[in-house]
Amino acid sequence: MVRLITHNLLACHVKGCTANNFPLLLHDVQIELHEQEFNPDFIKNILPRLEWRALVDAATLVGDASLPLEQPEMTDDEFLQKLHHVLLEIHVVEGMMICPNCKHSYPISNGIPNMLLAEHEIG
Repeated sequence: MVRLITHNLLACHVKGCTANNFPLLLHDVQIELHEQEFNPDFIKNILPRLEWRALVDAATLVGDASLPLEQPEMTDDEFLQKLHHVLLEIHVVEGMMICPNCKHSYPISNGIPNMLLAEHEIG
């Protein structure tokens, strides 16, 4: 399943597409919510590795506006719960991820992103 934690790591790798290739834009997506066990230590440890603005934009695009626009300095339990929900409980099951630079489309089907490139697209 494509979770927003995964989406936050993906970039376009089409030959010649080296600038403005992150984040991939979610388009025409269908989501499902799957409850996951809350692990505050995991959330605290992943927080510095996140591209915050990309995460907030992706969450908003799939209908979740619970995260603040700016990454907070202090992380209370309420914030960690919201971040846990966005990162791990929202699953993109169908749709597309589109490169903002070259416009290459990466389909998502049954929760699996197809990141394979045709031979002529490989750099």
